[in-house]
Amino acid sequence: MSEHYDPETYSEEWNYLQTGTIIDQYMIERELAHGGFSSVYLARQLKDQVQVAIKEYLPRKLAHRTWNNVVTPHNEENRKLFMHGRALFFEEAKVLADLKHPNIVDVINFFQANDTVYMVMTYDYGLTLDKILKKKQVKIDEQFMRTVFTHLLAGVAIIHQKNLLHLDIKPANILIRTGFDPLLLDFGAIEQYPIPKKFKRTKVLTKGFSPIEQYSNTIQLGPWSDIYAIGATMRACVEAKQPIPAPERNQQDKLTPAVKALKNKLPRYLLEAMDWAMAVHPAERPHSVQQLMEVLNPPSH
Repeated sequence: MSEHYDPETYSEEWNYLQTGTIIDQYMIERELAHGGFSSVYLARQLKDQVQVAIKEYLPRKLAHRTWNNVVTPHNEENRKLFMHGRALFFEEAKVLADLKHPNIVDVINFFQANDTVYMVMTYDYGLTLDKILKKKQVKIDEQFMRTVFTHLLAGVAIIHQKNLLHLDIKPANILIRTGFDPLLLDFGAIEQYPIPKKFKRTKVLTKGFSPIEQYSNTIQLGPWSDIYAIGATMRACVEAKQPIPAPERNQQDKLTPAVKALKNKLPRYLLEAMDWAMAVHPAERPHSVQQLMEVLNPPSH
């Protein structure tokens, strides 16, 4: 089947599981989101009709869906990359199924079907932080910042305690539920910490949010790498734009410190926390989530 793949005649709708499709013990309702490597669907458990979110591994540059929903590489050249990615996706699911915290997406099942891999998560209602900032629906004040980031840091602390790094914290990967309760999503970039020296890591980079060490093969990654992304996310909340990318700042830092640029927007302690977390050089940042949490929750508050 893969030898006959023709991108000119291939129907784009085949790239998505259709409403009513039954897969394992779930029925697909509709697509929720998709990216370069996967699609997320709203589905129902057949046994009790409870809604869940299902993430399917389908890297569009490497593979496509056939008429019977089997996911197959475009050609033999793509097969090795597809299989490697599928194995990593399965590992991500196993790791997440073991990570239990109210502010981390809850993986309740994972399975193989249609020659690919599926991850089943509880379905939470809310809006991702990037959409909230774009629509300007919420007042970004001291209460919002402390509530969102104190809870977010509590979830990230659990990840770090398991010797793991998220490495893709950004507004698009944070779901905000009722009461400004954040849920950290998308663990596709997760890595063990410390990373074995012989291990060649896959780079997942997001301009403005990834720290300088994620662009390098020699600078060590650690909890401070997630902390930079959290600081950048805090700043993006106030400025409603992507911060200056770390490589540009490393060449010549033109980012005005938050304590100056945003002094009329938030209390100084929050701005100081932001600046500390966003230090270009890893050694100048907090080295643990606990250090940052102490600054976000001073005794007088």
